Amino acid sequence: MRRACLLLVWCWPALLLAQDYPRKDVDLAQWMEQLFPFQDEDANYEDLYENLAQLLASPMDLNRASEEQLRALMILTNRQVERLLAHRKENGSLLSVYELQSVEGFDLETIMKLMPFVTVRDPLAHVDRSWVNQLFTGKSNDFILRYERTLESRRGFTEAASEASRYRGSPDKWYLRYRNHRPGDFSVGFTAEKDAGESMRWDAANHYYGFDYVSYHAQIVNKGRVKNLIIGDFQTQVGQGLTLGSAFGIGKNAESVATVRRANMGFLPYTSVFEAGYMRGAALSLRLTDKLTAHGFYSSRLRDANIETDSTESRGSATSLLLTGLHRNQPELENRHRLREQNTGAVLSFKNQKLDVGAILHQTRFGTPLLRNNNPYNGFYFEGTTNTNAGAYLNFNFASSTFFSEYSHSLGHGHAWVAGLLMNPAPKLEMALHLRSYARHFYSFYGNAFAESTGVQNEQGAYWGWKYLFSRKHILSGYVDFFEFPWLRFRVYRPAGGFETLVRYTHVFSRGTSAFVQFRQEQKDRNVSADAPTYRVAPATRRNVWFNADYQATPRWSFKSRIQLSDFTLAGKRTLGFMALQDVSLRLAKWRFSGRFALFDTDDFDNRQYTYERDAFLAFSFPFFSGRGMRHYVLAHYQLTSQVDLWLRWARTEYTDRQRIGSGNDAIDGNTRNDVKLQARLRF
Repeated sequence: MRRACLLLVWCWPALLLAQDYPRKDVDLAQWMEQLFPFQDEDANYEDLYENLAQLLASPMDLNRASEEQLRALMILTNRQVERLLAHRKENGSLLSVYELQSVEGFDLETIMKLMPFVTVRDPLAHVDRSWVNQLFTGKSNDFILRYERTLESRRGFTEAASEASRYRGSPDKWYLRYRNHRPGDFSVGFTAEKDAGESMRWDAANHYYGFDYVSYHAQIVNKGRVKNLIIGDFQTQVGQGLTLGSAFGIGKNAESVATVRRANMGFLPYTSVFEAGYMRGAALSLRLTDKLTAHGFYSSRLRDANIETDSTESRGSATSLLLTGLHRNQPELENRHRLREQNTGAVLSFKNQKLDVGAILHQTRFGTPLLRNNNPYNGFYFEGTTNTNAGAYLNFNFASSTFFSEYSHSLGHGHAWVAGLLMNPAPKLEMALHLRSYARHFYSFYGNAFAESTGVQNEQGAYWGWKYLFSRKHILSGYVDFFEFPWLRFRVYRPAGGFETLVRYTHVFSRGTSAFVQFRQEQKDRNVSADAPTYRVAPATRRNVWFNADYQATPRWSFKSRIQLSDFTLAGKRTLGFMALQDVSLRLAKWRFSGRFALFDTDDFDNRQYTYERDAFLAFSFPFFSGRGMRHYVLAHYQLTSQVDLWLRWARTEYTDRQRIGSGNDAIDGNTRNDVKLQARLRF
């Protein structure tokens, strides 16, 4: 009876509107900057961004979302996830998102933050159980066409480039994406891309048809015993990502608690344009009992690689795997799809309300042996044709805490393990502890576990993160991470270590108006000189301070102001960096305008300034700036109809300390660079 009264108060308006409740507009820039407060490594942020942004295109159903899917949102605390699942088990399906107000621990701010990413299907409405019928008649089609171009000419497109290095295609970049998706039911789609400099042509001998890159998939979910089936391109996220980790894994950031634990998502369709981060074949999750599930997959595809042939010319070795996905000139085309890679794996998982445990077996086989280069730091890089990993993961919920862990062993080589704890020791305090140990001869080609480095190898560390809500207006978060590298690394030719810490204080003045100050410091060793056979190593210290304010002056006008300061010290030499930016956004009927003006001044590349920029839907912009100059862009979004959206973006960078931008074939003669982008999105 109590639940019925609550629903009358909170859900009756939503039921009258047949679930078409007003969704809060999402500020993707603010969301991304919370997850990516800095970027010092060339990590695959674009792939991660697209995976997360997919939640906007296909909001998950709160009545069908699993514990791992809820955690993957990185919005809810450990306690909130547990209480939502308990509420759903005790009271049955939710009738509206607004019913979350009756769940203990959910305040209005959390609900408003959650609303853009979730939905609740009306349980009183008729649901057609035929996914085939929904595939052809449902209104869940999403089509995107994007065009980009740099207006200035780059060296690779001119006669100044040699015949071999000259780009074969036009300076235009094209992106095409189609997806028909019903969360928890099915998904079909494809993604195609032509990078600037790549040609559109037909080459059957090299499996090159039109677009340089094409990805595709077909998926069905929850069909009898078939829990998940994907044919085509897919990615995997199992355990804590030691063996199988997709791009959902996020490293250290200002969201210092929720992002530490990896969500055990299983198999996911691949729709990104990162050409080295996916598998191609088939993946199946079969429900054996209510608690026991068997997972298996097989993948076979060609990868870009540099192949060197031996003297007999009958057999070669792959000296490197190439990750750029660029095939613009003769050398890049020669390395395109040179190496056959096969992946086979199986996972057996058991899950009940508190325990989630599983065993993992994964093998990667290359058609040509990998041979590492003779450099001091890569003495333990993988060599050979076959790598097999076997391991297990265990997650356990107790009280208001969650223990998570995974162990993996590269057969015949080394091992790796992680263990951590998420807890709420007090109602307003969240904490995360994380320990990790990755052997120098552990190999995982699809691992993406929590780490200081970009790979899961040669690292030990201990992390402590916290988040304290003094009130809804005052939030303090941060972390400290200590790490060691038992073997040499790139630019560090001795075993070394370091630490990193971040503190952010946020003050919320009102809805739409907030400010934060953030301090980050990282110290780790680096080579000072390279006078072989000895190398002098010294600690390098990097510090960053941010002052940021977001404020909404009127329902139409909003602003962002920020100052970024940095310094870098190595061997007694200190250099500085600075960036100041001002954003303006305007909402006007069917129009959305946003723009930025920024100034930057850095002494060197070590003080380069990263900042996220607003862009078209599913387009990602996170550039860095080094030297002296200014940056500005304008983005216009027009909603032509309820089904058609159009975007136009222009960005300009002007340097005051140089007359050439970039290097090599990407060099631009002059001190300015202008980029334009047009995008259309059709939903039907």
